[in-house]
Amino acid sequence: MQMPVDPKSPEMRRRRFRPIPVRMLVPNVITLLAICAGLTAIRLSTEGRMELAVAAIVFAAVLDGLDGRVARMIKGQSKFGAELDSLADFVNFGVAPGLILYFWQLHDLNNGGWIASMVFAISGGLRLARFNATMDDPNKPAFAANYFTGVPAPAGAILVLLPIYLAFLGMPTPPATLTALYTLLIAFLMVSRLPVFSGKTVRLRVPPEMVLPVFVAVIFFIALLIGYPWHILSACTVLYLLSLPAGWKSYRDHQRNAAAAQAAATPVDAAPSNPVPPLASVVADPEQDNRPARLN
Repeated sequence: MQMPVDPKSPEMRRRRFRPIPVRMLVPNVITLLAICAGLTAIRLSTEGRMELAVAAIVFAAVLDGLDGRVARMIKGQSKFGAELDSLADFVNFGVAPGLILYFWQLHDLNNGGWIASMVFAISGGLRLARFNATMDDPNKPAFAANYFTGVPAPAGAILVLLPIYLAFLGMPTPPATLTALYTLLIAFLMVSRLPVFSGKTVRLRVPPEMVLPVFVAVIFFIALLIGYPWHILSACTVLYLLSLPAGWKSYRDHQRNAAAAQAAATPVDAAPSNPVPPLASVVADPEQDNRPARLN
């Protein structure tokens, strides 16, 4: 008879609480820093410091782009990290931008502005839920891995803040109604079925002689972003919006080519133009007819 195992025994405690490698913790730490940035952006917006609030959202977007790549680089992916990343994206790119817009201008519309902010935040949550549900879809074609379904949440957060960028550039502040409609438009793009180019499967290799120029270009872009943040963010936002039709056209071309290749690979049984009944060949040849003469 097997003796029951004491759950408080040292063997069970060591088995239940195994040491966790540091490489599994690093991506989660980056994600937690992104959550801190998103929550700080909400606080800064309530205090009226909108420039710092928008900068915190951009910083959270940079950290969101780093945590996944760092996890894949050091092989630190985990289910816990994936769930934490989804929670961080909802806070940073759904709730925080909606509240920033509300405290900046949409509160002038009272309930209408709050509804626009709330719809954007909910759309960000729905976008993330759909992404998690369809991430391992076996029926997805191979080329679809290079496209998002709808505008991703980090990009949606950067896009929806365009009216604030333009206001920081000294342009006239748009009416609150126009800002609310623009917020709803970005929310619709996030939950839509629009194919958006992601570039995840693109493998770019830099020649050895171009390594230093690439470093210089990246540093130059970062310097421009720090020195002229609202110009760079406004230009990138407009270019991203203009690129959405190109992504849709590229997806349609891939879909059309895949359908044509599948149709060409499917064998088609060629049927004879004048099929002969099975019994006709038996009766057609009189030499093979062995029936008595009186029956002929």
